[in-house]
Amino acid sequence: MKVTVSHKEDMKFEAKTSKSSFVIDCPTISPIEYFLSGIITCSATDIILIPKNQGKTVTDLVVEGDVVRAEPHPAKFNKLHLTYSFNSDADDLTASRWVMASLETYCSTINTIRDTTEISYTIIHNGNTIKENEKMISGGGSNIDLGEISGCPS
Repeated sequence: MKVTVSHKEDMKFEAKTSKSSFVIDCPTISPIEYFLSGIITCSATDIILIPKNQGKTVTDLVVEGDVVRAEPHPAKFNKLHLTYSFNSDADDLTASRWVMASLETYCSTINTIRDTTEISYTIIHNGNTIKENEKMISGGGSNIDLGEISGCPS
């Protein structure tokens, strides 16, 4: 994958990929907001495609991301909470499995930050909250203490 970003004018930049291009208009939308939007969109596409591959349909999908950032700069993400709200023709257990498949396996952007960011989620399926403030199994952030591990010296 390759992306090229070129300065256009003032604080506007054009990002070009092998497939398309788009304008990044800072400070209207900051690069970190684009980054968060990419993370959310990655998972949202999974919540449409996984059910579709199972012969199911998702409608009214909204994924909201709320981030707590470290202070001072570089102000990395400390915590990310994602709220998934959608309707489908599946049961609640299946709907929650779609979200977990996205978080734990398929969404490469979430998997890129999960070792440094504490990630939690809420799922609202067919109008009912089926998971609330659940922590991602492997998204523990950088404060994970695995204790002493004996093995080969590095």
